[in-house]
Amino acid sequence: MVELKVCHLYGNLLNTYGDNGNLLMLQHRAKQHGITFDTEIVSLDQPFDPAKYDLVFFGGGQDFEQRIVSKDLQNKKEDITTYIEKDGVMVGICGGFQLLGHYYVDAAGNKIEGAGALDHYTLNQENNRFIGDIVIKNDEFGETYKGFENHNGRTFLGENVKPLGIVEIGQGNNGEDKTEGAHYKQTYCSYLHGPLLVRNVTLTDRILKEAVKKRFPQEAETLFT
Repeated sequence: MVELKVCHLYGNLLNTYGDNGNLLMLQHRAKQHGITFDTEIVSLDQPFDPAKYDLVFFGGGQDFEQRIVSKDLQNKKEDITTYIEKDGVMVGICGGFQLLGHYYVDAAGNKIEGAGALDHYTLNQENNRFIGDIVIKNDEFGETYKGFENHNGRTFLGENVKPLGIVEIGQGNNGEDKTEGAHYKQTYCSYLHGPLLVRNVTLTDRILKEAVKKRFPQEAETLFT
């Protein structure tokens, strides 16, 4: 039996915009491929074991909750970085995306420290948000992803981090360079809601396959033919 150990980082705090639907979609597609999901929340004052999980989901929340998470995250950032660098599969949406970077500046101008696991940072906007339908193209995979963006943050990627896609419609990470999201090793980040994985099943299956491949390399090809 193929069973994935799944961590929902701060799932009791970061669950706005219905993005918990990403986990439901992963579980739904996993069941269709004959894969069992074992999900647990890792939250405040709880250790994160980088060797335990096959897949990690890190969603977003309001600034108040994200400030709380930021403080606790400093105790987990070394283990989260280890997980990512060892090709652990992770999905970061909106606030989770921001918190995996070096820092973000919230709507009130407060600088919130991130995990520094990915090389990006996020600034705010004054009296503006990026809101609306968005379409991005991932040339590496030859796939197009659709969603809805709603964020005040303007995220800028470092040299070693690829975007999840290039914006065809919408604003993306910052409204300037046409990038959207981030892709580093097996970590996939995005501002796309919808939720992202519900609207983009090809990406869902890609993420699942990578998670299976890490622990069950032979079964991965059989299950995703």
